[in-house]
Amino acid sequence: MKIAVTSTGPTLDDMMEARFGRCAYFLIIDLDTMEFEAVENPNIALGGGAGIQSAQLMAEKGVSTVLTGNCGPNAFQTFGAANIQVITGVSGQVRQAVEQYKSGALASTATPNVQSHFGMGTGGGMGTGRGMGMGGGRGMGGGGGMGMGGRMGTSTLAGAAQPEPTALSEEKSLKDQVNELRKQIETLQSSINALKKSK
Repeated sequence: MKIAVTSTGPTLDDMMEARFGRCAYFLIIDLDTMEFEAVENPNIALGGGAGIQSAQLMAEKGVSTVLTGNCGPNAFQTFGAANIQVITGVSGQVRQAVEQYKSGALASTATPNVQSHFGMGTGGGMGTGRGMGMGGGRGMGGGGGMGMGGRMGTSTLAGAAQPEPTALSEEKSLKDQVNELRKQIETLQSSINALKKSK
C-alpha cells in the first residue's frame, strides 16, 4: 500500500510541508517496505490549479492516502473523485508522521481545511499587503488571505449588520488565527531551510 506525504525535502528525515498543492516534494512511500520515491513538485509555481494538478499526480502514482498539513476544496474534490483518502493537520518529521499513520493515530479528513488558493504567496500574510506572504515570487509564502488583517477588517465593517460576537467566540477566533499564523511561520521556515540546503 502506497501513501504520499508532503515534504520540505527529499528524505524521510525532512519536515512535513503544510501546503499540499505547493509543497516542495511528495514522498511516495510503500508502507510494507518503507521504500520511497521523492517526487519534486512540478506544480509549485503554477499561477492557479496547483492543488488539482498535484492531486491528479498523486492519483497517477497510485497512492491510497495523502498526509499533509492543509488541503483546499479543489484538491479535496479531485481526491474524492480518485478515491484517495486525505489526512490534514499533520506536521513534524515525515518519518514520525508515517509511523503515526501506521499505528492508526491519524484519522481521515471529511472536508477541506483551508479555502481555495491558500498558500499561493500573493496575499499579505499578516494582512498588511506587503508582509510574509510574498515568498520571493516562488509561491513559497503562506499568504492567501489567512492573515489577521482581512478577518478583523470584515468583522469591523460588518459590525452594524451582525450581532456583536461574544468575548468567548472572539477569543476562540483569535486563537484560531494565532494557530494558523504559527503553521504559516513553520511552513515558511521549512521553505527557507530547504532553500538553504539546496544552495
